[in-house]
Amino acid sequence: MRLDGKTALITGAARGIGLAFARAYLAEGAQVAIADVSGAEAAAQTLGEKAFGLTMDVTDPASIEAGVAAVAEWGGGIDILLNNAAVFDLAPIVEITRESYDRIFSVNVAGTLFPLQAVAKRMIAQRRGGKIINMASQAGRRGEALVAVYCASKAAVISLTQSAGLDLIKHGINVNGIAPGVIDTPMWGEVDALFAKYEHKPLGQKKREVGLAVPFGRMGMPEDLTGAAVFLASSEADYIVAQTLNVDGGNWMS
Repeated sequence: MRLDGKTALITGAARGIGLAFARAYLAEGAQVAIADVSGAEAAAQTLGEKAFGLTMDVTDPASIEAGVAAVAEWGGGIDILLNNAAVFDLAPIVEITRESYDRIFSVNVAGTLFPLQAVAKRMIAQRRGGKIINMASQAGRRGEALVAVYCASKAAVISLTQSAGLDLIKHGINVNGIAPGVIDTPMWGEVDALFAKYEHKPLGQKKREVGLAVPFGRMGMPEDLTGAAVFLASSEADYIVAQTLNVDGGNWMS
């Protein structure tokens, strides 16, 4: 019960990794607000009375402000924010479109910064500190030929985590990040199809290849990330500031 009495807000939590985080936080005693552009209310209903679902678009400032206000009213404040919402695309450099670039940076970078800002203001006013966790990626640690914009967006999340962590710790707010490796979620079907298109591979081959390349011996599962997410949200991580923790089966060492 490391999060007993805490109120957490998780973005992009109606499915996949975000939903696994919500289950883990509930198991540790928190009450959890699940935010997503769709499906959040239905997901929350499956989790019990300590879960609250709300529609929130992390690219829309008004939606962010309304969502944060609703969660603070429901939960008596906000103690934990987990910025999980993200989108993915890939293409060779000469085929990247402005539309794809704008969408990725709007969700992955602005969609991390402005929920962080809105919640940080609440936490400062509450005067009880808090924990903010940003989901980065191993893609933010290095470039990849076909994944330039996504890699750049996640590198920006790592940098933003460092800057926000240094700025907010004076208010007792710890900002840290998690950099997953390849995680087996339904989204990987879309990712695999994009790689198949540009690398001329059969469907499913890229997914098999990346799983075999992980030193641990397999792709990660959403549940492989929950321990880090609980730890960074708990008092055990009070002295950890502006760090991004690799949880990737050994893919990246730093």
